[in-house]
Amino acid sequence: MSGNTATHEVATTGSWVTAGRAARELGLEPSEFDLAVDLGRIRTTPDERGAGRRVDRAELERLRARPGRPEALRESVRTVGATEGALLMGVTKDRFTRLARLGLLAPTRFHLTHHRAVVWLYLAEELRQFTADERNTSLLRDRTSDHLGGQLDTGLDLRARNWRTRRLAILLRRATDPWSRAGALASLLDPTHICEVVKDPYERSHLSRFRPERPSHGAPGSPGAVLTETLVTAQDSDEIVWLQAELVGLLAEAREHRPAPRPASASYRPAPAGQVAREPERPRGAFRTLLARWRGRNRGPAARRPAARRPAARRPAARRPAARRPADR
Repeated sequence: MSGNTATHEVATTGSWVTAGRAARELGLEPSEFDLAVDLGRIRTTPDERGAGRRVDRAELERLRARPGRPEALRESVRTVGATEGALLMGVTKDRFTRLARLGLLAPTRFHLTHHRAVVWLYLAEELRQFTADERNTSLLRDRTSDHLGGQLDTGLDLRARNWRTRRLAILLRRATDPWSRAGALASLLDPTHICEVVKDPYERSHLSRFRPERPSHGAPGSPGAVLTETLVTAQDSDEIVWLQAELVGLLAEAREHRPAPRPASASYRPAPAGQVAREPERPRGAFRTLLARWRGRNRGPAARRPAARRPAARRPAARRPAARRPADR
């Protein structure tokens, strides 16, 4: 899911065009343009009038000069569901779903059906890369190992978590200052978990101004909206603790950059020791590897893989009850 970046405006001003006009000139559908922007394939800047994003003419010329345009650009953002993805990889749909649940295939989008089943979408380009990598041959052809099968038996499902990781990386790339980076990370946490580490009410209020709007489905309070809220909010205890620790660090940077506004009569007093989440051991596996990849900190061969090869071996922490268990699609 994503915000509707590509509008239907056709205006051009000087050296830039609106997102809608750029999408048409590049031969892309609005949803394809949105995803290309999210993935960093198309560089945009905020419209100074607050009307979405805009694209410089120089960026359009750069994209037009690339070989195979527009088909190559459109193919690079093509998404497929589990059925088409399985055919693309030459495996059964059941094996495809197992690989995705293990965190080896990372979704890039999702939507809900009328029956509130979750349909995860994957980049076709990444699935082809995963299939072509000889290191993954046994995962695609051999029997699932007892180790990985045991994790699936415990209910392990990293699809929503990997989607949140992608979303966080996209939001961090869009952020322009320490407060917006802190707000991007806070958007993945439940308000109660934010309160646990951001004790100052003025800082919490200021931070909320920088939290990007979350994807939604259906009217507020509807079953679809409740299910979507579960998918876009951190659920596992280790994921929550990790995000809280990261938020503490980002908030310290934001505070140094520009303190949160407060009434003259209110003085800032740091939270007593022990009330701020301590630095935890960083989680490993698909979650951490994907975050490193999308934040551009991992430039080695592993950075080009769709997801980490080995998911966390330990049993996942108990989840909070959700409105309805998402169906495998």
